[in-house]
Amino acid sequence: MTQNSETKTVSRRDLLRGAALSAGAAGAAAVGVTATKADAASADRAGTGAGYQETDHVRRAYEAAGF
Repeated sequence: MTQNSETKTVSRRDLLRGAALSAGAAGAAAVGVTATKADAASADRAGTGAGYQETDHVRRAYEAAGF
């Protein structure tokens, strides 16, 4: 009974590509989280009620989408 154990090796190029993609995804996630917190904080401080506004641009987008 012999076993064929095939070892799968990862090339250096694939390893570096994976590391770069992981770092990029982590950076994008961090930017998204900090931007969301900053937006929420500025909205709380403003207190002007300037939230969602249905402008002509928004109405045209709704019409184009069929809403």
